[in-house]
Amino acid sequence: MIEQTLEYGPAAVMFSFGDPSPYTERVREAGAAVIIQVTDLDEAGQAVELGADVIVAQGTESGGHGGRHGRSTLPFVPVVVDMAEGVPVLAVGGIADGRGVAAVLALGAAGAVIGTRFQATAESLVDPATAKALVDGRGQDTERNRILDIARSSRWPSKYTARTLGHPYLDRWRGRETELAADPAAARLAYQADVASGNVPAQPVWAGEGVDLVTDLPPAAELVATLASEAGQALARAGRG
Repeated sequence: MIEQTLEYGPAAVMFSFGDPSPYTERVREAGAAVIIQVTDLDEAGQAVELGADVIVAQGTESGGHGGRHGRSTLPFVPVVVDMAEGVPVLAVGGIADGRGVAAVLALGAAGAVIGTRFQATAESLVDPATAKALVDGRGQDTERNRILDIARSSRWPSKYTARTLGHPYLDRWRGRETELAADPAAARLAYQADVASGNVPAQPVWAGEGVDLVTDLPPAAELVATLASEAGQALARAGRG
């Protein structure tokens, strides 16, 4: 996969959720920058040792997969910034408007990675039902879990759980993860049958805790301008404009 990626001459390659050490030098030799996303301090230390050009510090508020025993964005980012010693750090997790961008800049981050908010844009390729769920969703509706990975036979390591909006399988199996994982083949068949009958959606809705701030489906370029304007205003109010 790395070799195929490098055939396209990317400017950067980003690694997440695993040990990137066998691949970083090959990426660097190809002239691409190495970006490493980290979910805890051990991963952050490894990213520094590997000479990452950019480190992405992911807090547990983020949608999709992240560290089961990770840290919240607010306390995690400045610790990673200090460890990085000048390497640019991007913050991710619960950031959905310009105020969040301003906050992580104040923590020492060089910028932010924003996922959930950009799923809900005019150009996004998500299903219209997913976009509507994001607009209607609230932070308290999200839940970090491994149940949907087990039921879908998704090969994610158990140390990385996923934050999603509510799902019938979460209500059915909450607190019984071990029982579900004891027979993964049966779990997969049951899930596929429920999808086929329309009882459950085919895909989870990945969403971070900042989903409360997702209220519309603007064009991405318009959203970028709004984020920049909001961040500038927030920094000015904080006396850093």
